[in-house]
Amino acid sequence: MVNIRDLDPSASPLDYYGSELRRLREDAGLKQGELGVSVFCTASLIGQIETARKVPTRDFSERVDAALGTGGVFSRLVGLVLRSQLPSWFQPYAEMEAKAAYISTYQAQLVYGLLQTKDYARAVLATGLPGSLDELVAARMERHRILGREHPPMVWVVLDEAALYRPIGGPEVMRNQLAHLLSLREKRWVRIQVLPFAAGEHASLIGSFNTLRFDDDPDLVYTEDLISGHMTANPDTVKEAALRYAHVQAAALSVEDSAALITRVMEERYGHQPGPDGRAVA
Repeated sequence: MVNIRDLDPSASPLDYYGSELRRLREDAGLKQGELGVSVFCTASLIGQIETARKVPTRDFSERVDAALGTGGVFSRLVGLVLRSQLPSWFQPYAEMEAKAAYISTYQAQLVYGLLQTKDYARAVLATGLPGSLDELVAARMERHRILGREHPPMVWVVLDEAALYRPIGGPEVMRNQLAHLLSLREKRWVRIQVLPFAAGEHASLIGSFNTLRFDDDPDLVYTEDLISGHMTANPDTVKEAALRYAHVQAAALSVEDSAALITRVMEERYGHQPGPDGRAVA
């Protein structure tokens, strides 16, 4: 059992969150079980979070803020905690992504992380055989919050048609994922194009890449290899990426035709089909 008095609040966002939860709970004169009743969880979970052995969720943090009257302290802290669960090499990109005014990406294999459903993200992240899958999924979902801000970034995504056909997580997960992509048409700052197989060879056969643009800082280009990710503001690289992205966009279907293709794939490939017993199956 970890003794929370031995924890260093400055060691990590998770340690700081745990120490603050214990301090403010005790200031309120509540035992772990009493706070647990107020936030609909067990005393054990409160203890695990206070000793930095369990990562809190956003829902938990909001309920604790309400129960302790902390004015949103834990709702603000949980973003830092969840971001700290991302791979160390990815955290700098996530920080810059959250500050970007414009995000453009070409994705050769998968749906872009900001547009993934929870089940799709879980299936993707599980391929890395992580020891903390729940935490990684929660961290990825936390990234999505930038799309709901009062002033969200403009996000322009070009998906290779292959991403629509690769059955990540199975038919039901894919159907929900494609439906989610279609629902994003309601957000005027999100645009999705599909690069069809018919385009043949194109300007980014080498793979996926992202470009981040900022109001007051230089553009960044981000790529990944098998092990980690790489960001650069090198002007020549940024210029080359912009040229390649322009060619990829030009070769892709229009936003409207892309939505029609996504709809067709969703219905024909992942729609509910009658099974041998006549019942519908995914």
